[in-house]
Amino acid sequence: MNQSPKYNCLVNDKPIWVFDDLCTIEETASIFKGLEISAFKRNEVARPDTAQYRHWAVSLSESQISGLAVYQRAIQQISQTTGKQYRAYRGYVNYASYGDMLFTHTDCLPESDELTVLVYLCPEWNIEWGGETLFFNDEDDCVFACTPKPGRTVIFHGAIKHVGRPPNRICYTPRFTLAFKLEPAK
Repeated sequence: MNQSPKYNCLVNDKPIWVFDDLCTIEETASIFKGLEISAFKRNEVARPDTAQYRHWAVSLSESQISGLAVYQRAIQQISQTTGKQYRAYRGYVNYASYGDMLFTHTDCLPESDELTVLVYLCPEWNIEWGGETLFFNDEDDCVFACTPKPGRTVIFHGAIKHVGRPPNRICYTPRFTLAFKLEPAK
């Protein structure tokens, strides 16, 4: 399978890879349809100091994660790209809409060997809707932005500071982002 990333870069010597071929449009539309009736809870927190500003998420079980074809393809791609085996220790879907407040954060400590996989689960997206994921260097400058195109998958080191921006006011569709937090397989 070993696909070439559409985009890749390093932020503070940590990798970001963007793929447009790990999740099909059909899979995206199917998962999106299921998420429209899911029981999202407003319990996700970016950082301890922003705990009063919770955002919407739905957690996935281990069997739900491993049953997703995009997860299997992402794990295979990571193995071929890095030469290492990873496994998900957490999976969930974020739901962001206009007016939500989302905060910058990291997913792991700088010395950790953890990756994050984000899959944008929108059957369509318009550039005017916003909703990009922004990545920041150690000086808090945005050095990379990923557009949430349908089925796009971004894989990055969890210690890179990032934030998913909510959609703009003219967007009436949810911005669903499937997230897998990965650790080295034992």
